[in-house]
Amino acid sequence: MSDTIIKTEGLTKDYGYGRGIFDINLEIKKGEVFGYVGTNGSGKTTTIRSMMGFIKPDGGQSSILGLDSWKKAPEIMKDVSYIPGEIAFPSLPTGTAFLKSQAEYLGVTDYTYMNHIIEMLQLDPTANLKRMSKGMKQKTAIVAALMGEKDILVLDEPTTGLDPLMRDSFLELIREEKAKGHTVFMSSHIFEEIEEVCDRVAMIKDGKIVDVANLYDLRHSKTKDYTITFNSSDEAAKFASNTQFSPTLEKDTCRVEFPTSDINEFLAILKGYSICSLHENKITLEDYFIKMYEKGAK
Repeated sequence: MSDTIIKTEGLTKDYGYGRGIFDINLEIKKGEVFGYVGTNGSGKTTTIRSMMGFIKPDGGQSSILGLDSWKKAPEIMKDVSYIPGEIAFPSLPTGTAFLKSQAEYLGVTDYTYMNHIIEMLQLDPTANLKRMSKGMKQKTAIVAALMGEKDILVLDEPTTGLDPLMRDSFLELIREEKAKGHTVFMSSHIFEEIEEVCDRVAMIKDGKIVDVANLYDLRHSKTKDYTITFNSSDEAAKFASNTQFSPTLEKDTCRVEFPTSDINEFLAILKGYSICSLHENKITLEDYFIKMYEKGAK
């Protein structure tokens, strides 16, 4: 049996005037936490709605567990928990009433995990459902989605409306889901939260995939980036003119990239200079995608 859980091939939904998604190719493996980043309007929600079978693509296809998303949507939902980008609740008086209704629908009789999520998110489910704040509604939607403990989670901007502390609690819940071997597809416009929990990340811009990054490779890059501050601008200029690493120079500071395999050679070269500091610049996911996008634009 294939370990591919979610797959899109040439997935396209064209709304005209350059809006929509175009030729989206993604493959998410079992047990993987996959991030999907992009600005508002970049195509994240259209991708997810197509993936869930809510809208019919104009081209290509999407599948979950090998089932066509458009043709087999009801069957797929048996194994998928979903948090939409826009929360809409039924006409029930309280969050408690809604969660009990959801539990009955999912066949949940043991409320232990549901109560664990409620405690993690510091949610008061007894509040009036219609009068809840955006953050409380988001928490309630998270509880409703996760309580079923399904193998696949598809989450569209799940931290919208959450304060930083609750966002951290949510990310801890995602780590718990990963530990269970569940597969998570999560969209966001916040690079930092995606970087914290995901195994791989795709960036979408103007409806097209810019690149897909492996977070392990990003954290263990074969190329290091350092900023060196010298005791004088003359020393910095001397280093910039003599080194083989082609650094960028600004007054008494040089920035240089080099392969990790050359670290000893690099340090040996530095011994011949008078320096104040040596600082490694850790590349973030946002830095990486900005660089990739600029490269693509050129």
